[in-house]
Amino acid sequence: MEILYLLLPISMGFVLLIGGALWWAIFSGQFEGTDNAAQSVLLDDDKPSDTPSESPEQTDGR
Repeated sequence: MEILYLLLPISMGFVLLIGGALWWAIFSGQFEGTDNAAQSVLLDDDKPSDTPSESPEQTDGR
């Protein structure tokens, strides 16, 4: 029973810490524009570049 005198304040501290972190994340704009990453995949330009890429034979230094 005495362990509750230790565990309850520790758990309440964790709850306050997590609540404060969530509060900060909401009001600092962490959750705004959450679909931008998903749309960037769809709007990505898939055209090949004009410069040719190096083949493995060219990079080994021989």
